[in-house]
Amino acid sequence: MAEPRLTALIRSRDEERGIGPLIETLQAQTIAEQIEIVVIDSGSRDRTLHEVRRRGVEPLQIRPEEFTYGRALNLAAAQAKAAVCVSISAHALPTDAGWAARVVAAFDDQRVACAFGQAVTPDLRPLREVVFQDAAQADATPFWGYSNSGGAFRRDLWRERPFSEELPASEDLEWALYWQRQGWLVRLDPALVVEHSHDDEWPLMSFKRIRRNRSAVTRFRQLDPPPLHTVFTEWWHGPHLHRSNWRARLDPGRVAKLAGQYTALRWPTR
Repeated sequence: MAEPRLTALIRSRDEERGIGPLIETLQAQTIAEQIEIVVIDSGSRDRTLHEVRRRGVEPLQIRPEEFTYGRALNLAAAQAKAAVCVSISAHALPTDAGWAARVVAAFDDQRVACAFGQAVTPDLRPLREVVFQDAAQADATPFWGYSNSGGAFRRDLWRERPFSEELPASEDLEWALYWQRQGWLVRLDPALVVEHSHDDEWPLMSFKRIRRNRSAVTRFRQLDPPPLHTVFTEWWHGPHLHRSNWRARLDPGRVAKLAGQYTALRWPTR
């Protein structure tokens, strides 16, 4: 293998359907010979490990009770050899064969600490151009920014300051905010988008996921709980991704996410 320019870090648990296509897509990138793949599994009970091994990757493993998003990612990043690491969900997929090359090129700008393929603006309109998000912009939109679902970061910055292993979620936003406050920028770029969705999860799962993520943010940000009428206004008027307001209002998944955010900010879990 040539000297890697990019290390792909994949956290997995029971991902036998998605992780094989992801690895194959990474192995078909235009710079595939310069991509190192590190998988860390936290107790899969299906054929995830088999799917990983039969594609030539020997996974790292940790026990489920040891898992946090930050801890798993730190253990995987400790094995990385490339200067740029990209964390990508095991059920995500790059959109084309040039994706990895674009990820690496995003760090030609020496101001960038990390980069993420953002598809929409904070008000859910399509993002048409690159945004270089600084600390002030991150403070204005505390839930919009960098994500380890398909985000890349400089390994030297990670070595200096790893991801939090105590947070139950949102370790990505916390890490990015730390470096933004040191003067670095987060590149939010629609050209780096990966296919990644939670559209198939049940409303209760959406509620729990959003509540966990937003509660975690309150551990490193001071956020005022919103009045109930503000949540009602957002439910009624948007923003949303549906073609009609009525379809959005009747979407149980969207209602669950709004409820999860409201309860997290009103009564954050610890």
